[in-house]
Amino acid sequence: MTTLITGATGLIGRRLLENLADTRVLSRDPSRAAKTLGAGIDAREWAGGDAPLNPEVLDGVDAVIHLAGEPIAASRWNPAQKERIRASRVEGTRALVSAMAARETRPRVLVCASAIGYYGDRGDEELSEDKPPGEGFLSDVCVAWEEVANEARALGVRVVTLRIGVVLSMEGGALSEMMLPFKMGVGGKLGHGRQWMPWVHLDDVVGLIEHALTHEPLDGPMNAVAPGVVTNADFTRALGRAIRRPTALFVPRFALRAALGELSELLLNSHRVVPTVAQQTGYSFRFPEINAALTNCVRPAGES
Repeated sequence: MTTLITGATGLIGRRLLENLADTRVLSRDPSRAAKTLGAGIDAREWAGGDAPLNPEVLDGVDAVIHLAGEPIAASRWNPAQKERIRASRVEGTRALVSAMAARETRPRVLVCASAIGYYGDRGDEELSEDKPPGEGFLSDVCVAWEEVANEARALGVRVVTLRIGVVLSMEGGALSEMMLPFKMGVGGKLGHGRQWMPWVHLDDVVGLIEHALTHEPLDGPMNAVAPGVVTNADFTRALGRAIRRPTALFVPRFALRAALGELSELLLNSHRVVPTVAQQTGYSFRFPEINAALTNCVRPAGES
C-alpha cells in the first residue's frame, strides 16, 4: 500500500513514518522535510491551506492520511489566528479532495484528522461518535473540516475522520510542555479539575490510524481516545505519581482565561469522549489506562 501523508513532520506523522513502509509526504519545503524525516523520504511540494494541489502527487497512491493544520495552541485566538486555524484545516482538506476528484484512479481510503473539539463543552455527558456536535469555535471548525473530508465519499473513497484527544508523548505535544512545572513541584489541576480530559498514548494514535487504513468496514467518525477517560484532577494526580512530584497546587479558571483568552477553552472545556467505534471494530488499546500510559511516557525504559 502506497500512503500519502500530510503533516508528516508533526508528532503523529513522524511516528507513522516509522511504521509505514511505502510513503510519500507533502510539505511546504520538501528539501527541509526530507532532511528532517531522513534519507529516502519521497517529499513533494504543497503550500497547504487553500493552495491548489497538483493531482499528479496522487499517482499510485492507495491511501491518504491528512494530518496537516495550523497548531491550535500556537498563540492567542485573535480573529486572524482563528482564520488561519480554520483555513488550514477546511480549505486544505478541500484542496486535497479536489485533487482526488481530478483523477480517474483515486485512493481507496482517506483518514482525515479531526479533534474532540467537535463535541464542544458537554459536562459529564458520555460522547460516542453518534452524538451531535457542540457549540463554539472549535466545534464549528471540526464540523466544517469533517464535512469537506466526507465529500470524498462521493468519489468512491472510504473516509474515516479521526477525532483525536490529548496525545501523550515526551516527543512533543501537551505532555512535554507541561513537564517542567510538574517536575518543579508547581504543577496542579486546572480550574476545579472536574472537566473530563480525553487522552490517548501516541502509540495508540498510530495504531488507530493503521486500524482505519486496513479495516475496510470502518467508514465515518472514530474517536481517537483511550477508554480510560479521566478528569483533569485525576490526570494531574496520575502525572504526579508517575514523576514522583506533589500536585497540590491549582490554576484558577479566571487566571487561565485572563492569560489565554478564548484559547483557555482547550484546558477548561469538558469532553467525556469514549472510543466506541474503535472498540466495536476490534481495536485493542496498548495503553487503555492513564497510569500505565504516563509511566511509559515519562520514565526511561527499565526504571520502576
